[in-house]
Amino acid sequence: MTAEKFLALKAAEAVQVLYDVAMEPSLLQVQTTRKEFEGDYTLVVFPLLKISHNSPENTGKAIGEYFLANVPEVSSYNCVKGFLNISLSNVYWNEVLTEIASNDDFGHLASTGKTIMVEFSSPNTNKPLHLGHVRNNLLGASVSEILKAAGNNVIKTTLVNDRGVHICKSMYAWQKRFNGATPESSGKKGDHLVGDCYVEYAKMEKENPAILDEVHKMLVDWEAEDPEVRALWTKMNGWVFDGFEETYKALGISFDKTYYEHDTYLLGKELVAQGLEKGVFVKDPDGSVWCDLTEDGLDRKIVQRSDGTSVYITQDLGTAERRFAENNLDSHVYVVGNEQDYHFQVLKLILAKLGFDWASRIFHLSYGMVELPEGKMKSREGTVVDADDLIEEMYVQSKATSEASGKLADLSEEEKDNLYHMIGLGALKYFILKVDPKKTMLFDPKESIDFNGNTGPFIQYTHARIRSILHKAADQGLTPGLSSAAELSPKEIRLVKILSSYPQKVQEAADGFSPAVLANFSYDLAKEFNQYYHDTSILKEENPVLLSMRLSLIAIVADVLSKAMALLGINLPERM
Repeated sequence: MTAEKFLALKAAEAVQVLYDVAMEPSLLQVQTTRKEFEGDYTLVVFPLLKISHNSPENTGKAIGEYFLANVPEVSSYNCVKGFLNISLSNVYWNEVLTEIASNDDFGHLASTGKTIMVEFSSPNTNKPLHLGHVRNNLLGASVSEILKAAGNNVIKTTLVNDRGVHICKSMYAWQKRFNGATPESSGKKGDHLVGDCYVEYAKMEKENPAILDEVHKMLVDWEAEDPEVRALWTKMNGWVFDGFEETYKALGISFDKTYYEHDTYLLGKELVAQGLEKGVFVKDPDGSVWCDLTEDGLDRKIVQRSDGTSVYITQDLGTAERRFAENNLDSHVYVVGNEQDYHFQVLKLILAKLGFDWASRIFHLSYGMVELPEGKMKSREGTVVDADDLIEEMYVQSKATSEASGKLADLSEEEKDNLYHMIGLGALKYFILKVDPKKTMLFDPKESIDFNGNTGPFIQYTHARIRSILHKAADQGLTPGLSSAAELSPKEIRLVKILSSYPQKVQEAADGFSPAVLANFSYDLAKEFNQYYHDTSILKEENPVLLSMRLSLIAIVADVLSKAMALLGINLPERM
């Protein structure tokens, strides 16, 4: 129970005793006391004046006196007009600390009974994963874990865009310019080789725009299941899948279900046929099929080309229908960049016109693009930050920064290597996830690896520092333990307050689909601990009750940091 709910409950009890009126605690307003006033929480008294038939000051004073006489968790109060400022006692904060310590599932909320599907990554098989995909994957994976912690059943899924004109472009370039090259013969990961084909095609089309007709012919042949086209498609996609899997493993990304566009585009074509029968769609003289959304304030949207081939939205319609039917979803979250805002507006509207009542339960988690100091990335021109290169760069930066500290001399080379990977990935993930998803962000690898400031390594270092203190305590035979007799200092109470807010932060992050909430919670907690550690004696504390309490307190800080960062996909080391 939060402090706000606890005080609302006790205030309702006071109203019952003082004024003989039963009141629902949820109707009482309790909020954090403003910094310029003394107190922890404030009860807004004005709504109670109709019950008390008294002035705001006298009503507040009556409730405050009731608290002092009957609620040991309240130590003092003061009234400012219609606001009752309440200070909570050492008894209360020790109770909160004990409650957190005894709850192994602290931060994991009660089951909602809801099933939510989260689709993310969803790459094209014509290029390797790049920095933009990294933000997508990290957001999708983290949002999935946060929704689980908030009590939902979550299905992580990806849709691989493995067919279409863009795929045929890479296939065409490979046929014409790559002399039968393979990952083995070229010494490249398969997704990198195919990405080179895509970049080369852009140059070819610039030289001769007419080749686009040949590419479209290849797509028609693919849909007609031409054996040669299908064989090349299978081979090149296989190279890409192997490459993707390697990158996903390095990032710690996994999926519960994988859909492939070549399996789903026909489902969409069935819906197109149904939509024509219902009059939702119309066929133009050239044979193309459209949905007219002009009366809804949008444009006409093509759902099938004149040659009968599918477009992106065709398979999205079919995939959405299959997913809701197969999984009985309560909602579906698409993690896709804000460049596709219009696409998802159209998708929801068309699904609603087709009669699917669940269309309103589709949510587009629209996130901003990742930019570099040099500007935007462009796949066709090959000016992207490759995900594999980025992961390697983070490792190199982490190694250089860690070795400069000179604190890892007694670790084995394997232990060092694992630590460098942990720090590098932690820096990358935190730097991306601490930014509100809706915002465009500028990525700077060197800034992200800094061991000071609002970074992943700073939080990792804080956890390692706490674990080091606890190891030293254990070596000295000192044991953590909580006691109601321990008098908590203001800084310790501040730590307990932040710790106690963790479940609320999980809910807030889930409601807003925003890992940034937990990233910034983790930073606030780590920063508060470091200030506390700087000002407070722990291992040298002579009072055994205080010493045991402080060891328990910092152990809880380390545990909650670990839980919060795990929801971001970040591991915290025992030492750095």
